[in-house]
Amino acid sequence: MTTGKTLFLLLACVGLSGTALAEAPKTQNGHFIDSKGAALYTYDKDTGGKSACTEKCAKNWPPALAEADDTASGDWIFAESHDGKKQWAYKGKPLYLFVKDAKPGDTTGDGAGGVWHLAKP
Repeated sequence: MTTGKTLFLLLACVGLSGTALAEAPKTQNGHFIDSKGAALYTYDKDTGGKSACTEKCAKNWPPALAEADDTASGDWIFAESHDGKKQWAYKGKPLYLFVKDAKPGDTTGDGAGGVWHLAKP
């Protein structure tokens, strides 16, 4: 069998063996980002691991939702978003995105209203 065919068969078998579990958000430049490179934020008004950001707030600060196959571990847990979905949380603090962050690397929401902060380790 040629090397190309062997590699193809190996990759096909790996693909059939199952999918890898998704991971918690990553750290970049000292703060957390989602899988698309968007900055993640915390909200000072959240208490007890529950989101206090609802309605208009949630339109500007959408929850950082977890995928169905994401797995929580250690300091990474899931909170319940305002609409009952699975939202990422770090050390009990629900995480959010900011609609005015236009591209990966933007952090325009840091300090907004004195209650929004970049999520940091």
